[in-house]
Amino acid sequence: MKGPLNERKTLALSSSKPWQTKPSDRFVLRWIKVHLSARVTPHLASVPGIHPWMITVASSALGVLAGLFFGLGWGFTAGCFAALAQILDGVDGQLARMRGMETSWGAFWDSTLDRYADGAMMVGMCAFIAHEMPNISLGILIPLGTVALIGCQLISYTTARAETLGLNLGPPTLASKGTRTCIMIVAAWATVFWKAAPAAALIALAGISNTVVLHRLLHVRASESRARSFK
Repeated sequence: MKGPLNERKTLALSSSKPWQTKPSDRFVLRWIKVHLSARVTPHLASVPGIHPWMITVASSALGVLAGLFFGLGWGFTAGCFAALAQILDGVDGQLARMRGMETSWGAFWDSTLDRYADGAMMVGMCAFIAHEMPNISLGILIPLGTVALIGCQLISYTTARAETLGLNLGPPTLASKGTRTCIMIVAAWATVFWKAAPAAALIALAGISNTVVLHRLLHVRASESRARSFK
């Protein structure tokens, strides 16, 4: 029997319109698309000459600028640009679905440019930490930043690779792009009153992303071993 909480979750998911989300959208990303991106998309859809790929470029450019501002020490500004980029990141797909313009190239284009924005924000956050927290040595910051960056990129890579190979990665996790980006956005805004927020976010991202990657590797290995045992 479903409890009240599960019923509310089911109602919230079913209330979204088909063009607002994709089946693969989870948790934070779904909320952003339904409650924020979907408020912008209908207005842009009525403007002639605007195509989804343009929104993708704008979103990625804002994300890269956010990383640049973060690196320059402008944490709050970086958070604002990154938040706007995240909202627009949902608009391009919504616009494509609303107009019936979905293509494989568009999805590939979006996923590729997303990696530039994600990487820029991560590098900018590391630069902010290096500048604002000199007590953290580069001998610690560089390895930690590298592990976090690789882990976050591997989340996206393993998801895409699993889809190609038809692998089951298990239940959804809280390491999705929307969650990772929101952690960095909140950390950027929090620098107004807590300069150590980006360092805490970096540690969290490094731990969460690589834990999920490791879990996925073990899950796929175990699933494959069970499949072989039944043969």
